[in-house]
Amino acid sequence: MKCWLVIALLISVTAACSLPPEVPVTRAELMKTQIYRNYVIKESPEEIVNALNKEGEVIMDSRRNVPGKDIPVHVKILATSEGLDVLEYER
Repeated sequence: MKCWLVIALLISVTAACSLPPEVPVTRAELMKTQIYRNYVIKESPEEIVNALNKEGEVIMDSRRNVPGKDIPVHVKILATSEGLDVLEYER
């Protein structure tokens, strides 16, 4: 009985991990999201593309690009089979 519980736990933990995309993400695809226009991001496009191709997702500390305002946010980019999804979370 305990063996089945351990196996079920391992499967659920493994299934929750992000996977690298089937088709590698390119710099051009990243730039189409306009994240560098909408957010102030320290990481270079190459660093983000490398992380997406390795892990399938990346989360960055960022700031929303609004003149005269300082709005800290977390930006999460997911590499899906349909393309890149950009999600924003307030810090």
